[in-house]
Amino acid sequence: MPMNTPAREAPALPANMPAFDESRLIRACERGLVADVFVRAGMRMLIRQRLTDEHANDNALRTQAFERFLAELRASPIAIQTQAANAQHYELPDGFFEAHLGPRLKYSCGFYPRGDETLEQAELAMLELYAERSQLADGQRVLDLGCGWGSLALWMAERYPHARIVALSNSHGQRAFIEAQARRRGLGNLRVVTGDIAQFDFAPDEAPFDRILSIEMFEHMKHYGLLLAKIARWLADDGRLFVHLFAHKTLAYHFTSRDGGDWMSRYFFTGGTMPSASLLLHFQDDLRVTRQWWVNGSHYAHTADQWLAALDAARDRIMPMLHGVYGDADKVWFRRWRMFYMAVAELFGYARGGEWGVAHYLFERRPMKVIP
Repeated sequence: MPMNTPAREAPALPANMPAFDESRLIRACERGLVADVFVRAGMRMLIRQRLTDEHANDNALRTQAFERFLAELRASPIAIQTQAANAQHYELPDGFFEAHLGPRLKYSCGFYPRGDETLEQAELAMLELYAERSQLADGQRVLDLGCGWGSLALWMAERYPHARIVALSNSHGQRAFIEAQARRRGLGNLRVVTGDIAQFDFAPDEAPFDRILSIEMFEHMKHYGLLLAKIARWLADDGRLFVHLFAHKTLAYHFTSRDGGDWMSRYFFTGGTMPSASLLLHFQDDLRVTRQWWVNGSHYAHTADQWLAALDAARDRIMPMLHGVYGDADKVWFRRWRMFYMAVAELFGYARGGEWGVAHYLFERRPMKVIP
């Protein structure tokens, strides 16, 4: 879809449609009883309600809520329920994602500078943007923190043949996939490590790194102070940390599964966090932000719509894989994945991408204090 598409308005619901409560409506969507246009309309209604619930237009209440949220993060461990999030996304067969993500399997926002890029072009454009903003160079020692299926790590290993790339993932399946891809491409400068960031640490001789890049991993974290303190120990004195995370322009909140209506939290983002654009600025004890950028949410909406179109096109290939994982619930889960991508598209496309988007940050180590 063109990036200048006007904001999508919710169509009027049919007059004879039964008055569902939220959980009943979600079940009807999962059973395929609701057309996509009405699924998306319902999602936009929930997005508007989210903005109201989080006090988007009340500065005093929003500030109070944000202070409570900060206190909750600082009382938390680095991350919670990491295995649940891993199972929800990262332990499905590689073929499921190969069938509908872009050719580099970048499971995060693409970049559409013209607006008419293919998914392949959008993947590459965002990878190039990371290199520019993180100041990557050949010969560096680089850590891809939370590497997914290796889209960034493999690209860096190809682009910078004299760099030493380490990729950290908490998924054994992802590690095997990336290692197989590296062998197939003849890349000898990439090593993959499996570990949960909440407990994992590098041995002293494995660090420091000149650059650490983390793409859509911080959204699975809680105590950013502890996380950034750990990353600081892995960073060279003149090193840089680059972070890409999705965010709301002012709101920060937990993804919490409380009832049948908390669909995203229950099935796709257990233990997750929606950061605000300024959230990481409150955790600068060990690293400090030197640059910050904002990518309009329409880029993520476009990415998710392309994923959805590819998912639909690959349905015949995908269904046997889902059956192998979910058994007789395979059709329900196919619809859930469709709903997930629609929800991402509607959230980030809301208000022409002006509410939720993608934030980029460049961190450096704080200079050591000299005691006279």
